Amino acid sequence: MKNINSVEEVGEILNKKVSKKNLSSNEILSTKSKTKKNNGCKSGFTVTQEIIEEDKLKSKVLKYISYKKRTENEIRQKFANEDQLILENVIEYFKSQNYINENSYIEKSIKEFFAIKNLSIKELTYKLLQKGVNKKLLEEYIENNLDKLINYEIESAKKIIIKKSSKMDVEDIKKYLFYKGYTSETVSLVLKEIL
Repeated sequence: MKNINSVEEVGEILNKKVSKKNLSSNEILSTKSKTKKNNGCKSGFTVTQEIIEEDKLKSKVLKYISYKKRTENEIRQKFANEDQLILENVIEYFKSQNYINENSYIEKSIKEFFAIKNLSIKELTYKLLQKGVNKKLLEEYIENNLDKLINYEIESAKKIIIKKSSKMDVEDIKKYLFYKGYTSETVSLVLKEIL
């Protein structure tokens, strides 16, 4: 059985032209140089330096986004020194594969905040905007989930008031909550309920 080393050899075998044994030394060199150009790819396709660079960048970005969900902006900042055209192609590729999805990023981040932090809606918004989340998508999410977010804000305010009540007076707690972005409605509602 004969080993096939290039796309051209497959064509030669299929067309019943010339086997490699009958080729002259110049023809063998010609076949080898064609093989290097094709790099084992489909006939007529050549691997360019841009494709190699894009593949390397895809590997780097995949490693970066596999560790933790990231926004497009975080990826652009992390890979700011890379070729920006190639980076945009890579970002679009990962968006098409759903590895980068701003909506799921917003939802996941807010669920994490719910689990471990006591924040106001304003603080949530600020933290996500700092990460580079699309402002319109964030506003849509807040609008669609406003009831859930208000309940979260109320519960967060309760926890803060209970925690701070032993060390601070009511006016200082109010100032603290206003500073943190809690609405006056939330603060007054929670203070009435607790006090």
